[in-house]
Amino acid sequence: MARRPERRRAGVGGPMGRRLVSLCLLPLLLAAGACTGGGPRDAQTPAADVPGEIVVASGRDVTGKGGIRQQLIDAWNRQQEKQNSGYRARLVELPGSADEQRSQLLGALQSGSAEYDVVNLDVTWVPEFAEAGLIRPLSDSAIDGDVIPSVAGTARWKDRVYAVPFNSDVGLLYYRRDYLREAGVQRTTLGPGLTWQNLLDLGNALDDHPPKGYEKLWTTQLAAYEGRTVNAVEAFASATKDFSLTDASGHYTGDVRELTAGIMELRRRTEKPYTLDDAFGSDEAASLSDFADGRTAFLRQWPYAYGTLHQTFTGQQLGVAPLPGRAVLGGQNLAVTRSSPRARKAAELITFLTSAESERCLLDAGFAATRTSAYVDDGVTCASAPTEGAGAGPSASPTGESTDRMPRDAAGRPEYARRILLPALRDAVPRPRTPLYGAFTQTFTTELGDLFTDDPPSDPVLANRLDEALRKALPN
Repeated sequence: MARRPERRRAGVGGPMGRRLVSLCLLPLLLAAGACTGGGPRDAQTPAADVPGEIVVASGRDVTGKGGIRQQLIDAWNRQQEKQNSGYRARLVELPGSADEQRSQLLGALQSGSAEYDVVNLDVTWVPEFAEAGLIRPLSDSAIDGDVIPSVAGTARWKDRVYAVPFNSDVGLLYYRRDYLREAGVQRTTLGPGLTWQNLLDLGNALDDHPPKGYEKLWTTQLAAYEGRTVNAVEAFASATKDFSLTDASGHYTGDVRELTAGIMELRRRTEKPYTLDDAFGSDEAASLSDFADGRTAFLRQWPYAYGTLHQTFTGQQLGVAPLPGRAVLGGQNLAVTRSSPRARKAAELITFLTSAESERCLLDAGFAATRTSAYVDDGVTCASAPTEGAGAGPSASPTGESTDRMPRDAAGRPEYARRILLPALRDAVPRPRTPLYGAFTQTFTTELGDLFTDDPPSDPVLANRLDEALRKALPN
């Protein structure tokens, strides 16, 4: 839940043609056998590894200090100790916002100032790091058929696998069941098929019978950072069939008609009679707090909020549903750096961290798992880092009372995982894929800011401005 970042451009910015030169310097391929210890090997496998510490660079773990990512790495280290392999892994959490972490990783890998073997990349960064030659291509077999197809697509660039999905993310709609009941709404379990008009109709009912503390229908993340981009892409993708602003090579393919339809939908979703005023300056943390304080009945948020909100609300008070329309895909992917002297072992670590069992551990802890089996196969369990309430040992509470308030199904998964989260991930849309994603999101966020002013331009005028700005920011 990063606070609103101050947008920066990374050091590798510039025309994409300049980056094509660096592709010629890409390192040798990792073979499937390097990941698994068996199977055919590519003829161009890297030289033997140098024993020692494998450094994994990542953003902050939303499950807290000593969270699930660290627990999985600890489990791998115990395995290596038993094998007396001479290797161990260390997790380095980068400070700052997501944009600041991206800049740190780019600078460190370009300059060699930090010896990272594995980097945990936001799904939007993979094309940029791949095009710059900062991460190694992997064998196609690094991603198998168990990985959710929409999620698997985020790890590829130009038909090559450059990373392995670690944890995913998707926009969801959280809502107050108790508020709907107070407003006289009969059906308080919302599910697939909910439209934006349905939501507005519920807003009218809430306005007629407002619960105590209620101010507006919903809140979300509309401050001038990536949250605004995500909300806008969800509106644009809902308004236009087969929405995409870039092609497979990252070139701009949008047009004014497509942009006008998206802006019209975004304007409808953010009308001030329905949207909390503070949403226009909110990030994930602020919008979560406003919803938890009872100021709105609905909240657009990520899966991690399911566990967080259930520390405050009961299942009778809180519900979760797919977003009306299309939702954006998020998440992080693990990649091996070009400079790693332990590339084979680093790939082996990634295989462990993204295995079916590890993905089940991530799901139980509150992340969105990347593998279908984690959601549907009861035989896939978490033994490496069991979560309290999901097959773990004694409660951490001094009174013996469970501190895990997250609703869970009979197999110990978060209760909503199979029926809400998995379908949402399957149907999610990616943000535009381009090595110049930083330039895209900066332009997109800035130009759309005019929509939220006291005197916004018309939809066609704003669409023309946005089209012109994106043509300047991206190759076309």
